[in-house]
Amino acid sequence: MEHVDDISLRQAQAAVDRWITTVGVRYFSPLTNMAILAEETGEVARVMARRFGDQSFKPGEQDTLADELADVMWVVMAIANQSGIDLSEAFARNLAKKTTRDATRHINNPKLHKPSE
Repeated sequence: MEHVDDISLRQAQAAVDRWITTVGVRYFSPLTNMAILAEETGEVARVMARRFGDQSFKPGEQDTLADELADVMWVVMAIANQSGIDLSEAFARNLAKKTTRDATRHINNPKLHKPSE
């Protein structure tokens, strides 16, 4: 496998595509990938509940947050690939939208100036 330190979104999408079309044989259907995204998001929630919430890890259960987040990224990239979406471009547009829309929204939110609970 290629060295992936500091990989760009575009490179990551290409790596996911190469893996899926060789090792994985083919893409799952978009609906299957959506179900997998929901499953992986639930796994992130499970780890977060144990790491930051009131639950504790079960015996033998590990804190796998990094791996679960990478699983979410993987399936998001697979969905983007099969939908013809360049996530680098989409992310840049999304960041610009949020920067414009929320230029003063959070700074002026008194709830954000209270100490965290």
